[in-house]
Amino acid sequence: MESARNTLSEEPLNGVTAGLDWARDDHAVAVVDGRGVECERWTVPNTGPQLRRLVERLQKLGVAEVAIERGDGPVVAALLEAGLTVVVISPNQLRNLRGRYGSAGNKDDRFDAFVLADTLRTDRARLRPLTPDSPATITLRQTCRARKDLVEHRVAVANQLRAHLLINFPGAVGLFNRIDAPISLRFLTRFDCQDRADWLTPTRLAAWLRSTGYCGRTSPAVLHTRLTTAPRGTTGPASTANRHITHALVAVLTCLNTQITTLNDQIATQLAHHTDAHIFTSLPRSGTIRAARLLSELGDCRARYPTPQALTCLAGVAPTTRQSGTQRTVHYRFAADKQLRDAICDFAADSRKTNPWAANLYHQARNRGHTHPHAVRILARAWLHIIWHCWQQHTPYQPTHHHALQRLLTPQTNHPR
Repeated sequence: MESARNTLSEEPLNGVTAGLDWARDDHAVAVVDGRGVECERWTVPNTGPQLRRLVERLQKLGVAEVAIERGDGPVVAALLEAGLTVVVISPNQLRNLRGRYGSAGNKDDRFDAFVLADTLRTDRARLRPLTPDSPATITLRQTCRARKDLVEHRVAVANQLRAHLLINFPGAVGLFNRIDAPISLRFLTRFDCQDRADWLTPTRLAAWLRSTGYCGRTSPAVLHTRLTTAPRGTTGPASTANRHITHALVAVLTCLNTQITTLNDQIATQLAHHTDAHIFTSLPRSGTIRAARLLSELGDCRARYPTPQALTCLAGVAPTTRQSGTQRTVHYRFAADKQLRDAICDFAADSRKTNPWAANLYHQARNRGHTHPHAVRILARAWLHIIWHCWQQHTPYQPTHHHALQRLLTPQTNHPR
């Protein structure tokens, strides 16, 4: 039943198809008949009432299928809620399809809407209707992506703070492990310039660390040595002026840390209640965040990826081959779901630290001369085949059933060193 719902009928219902070119403020809509003749064209403002009128007008015209460039957002939600079939044609595909109707290659929203509608009419065997994920998966995906954006923002602000301190207060840069760690931010809140840090002695620093609940991995004497041996920062009036910049950046990082922690808790709760959580949390070194990202980006619609190859291609970890005559070249796959590729490559790169099979596959690729990113993609492609089977069968990853891993472990068991 799932695969049947994931295909289009040979002919569109009522002989008409529609295309919608999505935009921020308004959307261009075109409807074509069975001969490819455009019979309706209009523009829809991006408001709730207008989207309802859009659905009503499409239904009056007998349209049951709509082609669009993206698979999420209020427009898609309104179309799906009305029972219309939505087919996603990516912007890259649309750009190449324009050449069917002329060589100029001009970009026009109304023309793109027509191209989308006509492609839905002519290329039905190669297109698949959009099957939305469950609300639990969609919510988890939004939370994971929001967290990822905040982490990237934190990295940018931390780099800005580090660059500022290297000029004005170098001793604080290498004092603790990370500039955005809570202990670093507390230190910079209290000792925000060279003048205030000069007050510190090993004894005073030890007392301050105890008051903050410092874990004590590095002794106060070592920390004080790092502080005093670093190049001196600015002092006097210039130091006072720069303190305000330090406080501003520290405040932003503190807020980001708090919100990231809040989202971490939300992700853990949402993942615990998801029906597929046991599959992804069983993967080596997946933890909570990685498991949630993999689950949310892969989704829970099994019919979307009928084969492991379909999944690896969409994830961008399978190369693309181009052949002309006797020449054959293999290239990096640029057209891919970049969020899914980032999630699977992040997991694969870390899995090699505890999984002998993953480590062996990675080192084999490196020994063949591949770069680290290329070797990680090779490993990610192998992992996706395993994940696909676990995902399709609703079963967790079991190392004892992983034959390639067991073959690698057997010699180590029979011949201990």
